[in-house]
Amino acid sequence: MQSQKKYKVSQNFSNEILSRTRKYKRIVVKIGSSLFHSDREKLDTNLISSFTSQIAGLIKDGKEVILVSSGAIALGMSILKLEKRPKDLSFLQAAAAIGQHELMSAYRRFLKEESLNCAQLLLTWDDFSNRARYLNARNTINTLLKLKCVPIINENDTVSTEEIKFGDNDRLSALVSILVGADILIMLSDVDGLMDREKKVIKVIDKITPAIKSLACPTSKKACVGGMVTKIEAARISADSGIPCVIANGRKKDIINSVINNPLGSGTIFLAKGDLLDAKKRWMAFSTRPKGSISVDEGAKKALVDKKSLLAVGIVSCVGNFSAGDIVCICDNKNIEFARGKSALSAKELDKTKGSRFAKEIVHRDNIVIL
Repeated sequence: MQSQKKYKVSQNFSNEILSRTRKYKRIVVKIGSSLFHSDREKLDTNLISSFTSQIAGLIKDGKEVILVSSGAIALGMSILKLEKRPKDLSFLQAAAAIGQHELMSAYRRFLKEESLNCAQLLLTWDDFSNRARYLNARNTINTLLKLKCVPIINENDTVSTEEIKFGDNDRLSALVSILVGADILIMLSDVDGLMDREKKVIKVIDKITPAIKSLACPTSKKACVGGMVTKIEAARISADSGIPCVIANGRKKDIINSVINNPLGSGTIFLAKGDLLDAKKRWMAFSTRPKGSISVDEGAKKALVDKKSLLAVGIVSCVGNFSAGDIVCICDNKNIEFARGKSALSAKELDKTKGSRFAKEIVHRDNIVIL
């Protein structure tokens, strides 16, 4: 049994967390599909109006807000009168295409009442893996924020087959937070936070352990994917990159403002691990899809951890068909990934030089991130 005492927050710790809230300027808010429908299975316009009103208030206070909004497929299902989430890919994409228009119309209408403009960005995982597209997306969002416009981001469900089949927007919200260098990620759903075995909300989590993961369960909702399992994984990505994450109930009154003013009393906060990582290293660690892997010996691992470059002499083997310039996993002798980096050689070239006194650095220390 997990004990609530285990997660009790000391007063000094509480004061330290609250002092950080004053520094929250760039805020990513993720709104889950479960919040878009009222009991009558129609778009819950009252809730959207509440969210946009809170966002407007934050912007007037000099803060920047980026929305990651689910709901396109759920709204499309409602319009098409579908009771269960379709399994056929073409039906999912059709529901997304119909629902995305409905979703943006609602946001546009309510933000206009607050004298704010909004912009739609539909992204795929390729927009994160490709460095040029990644930087372009970041520049677009930064420009929108300078124009006091609210970027509203969703997965491009109409074309992104892998996301629809396997993914969720929880991970997307964490990647967006990394992309824009957010100060905090707020994930809103229909739950109060992560519950312990006694069904009490855990206020603070400073490390995601197997015991914490065991408290999660997947969703059973008809229109949704993910659940607490994917929220914890998103929180891990966010926290590991240096961004605190809060899971809270979006149906609670004034919830976004409540989280900003007092994250300890508004759900579960996952504390950031250290300072925000360098932008390039955040991208390598969390937003790329490695094209292969390099296994190294203990000496090379120690050198990398000590912020040195990877040389061919310390490489044991490589796997994959990567090219020079691709991002690769770097694994120890137990095949456990501990770093990522940009390889200066292709897999074919590396296979010939591994273990040798090859002069060129295989992965330069500036292109390595320790996980």
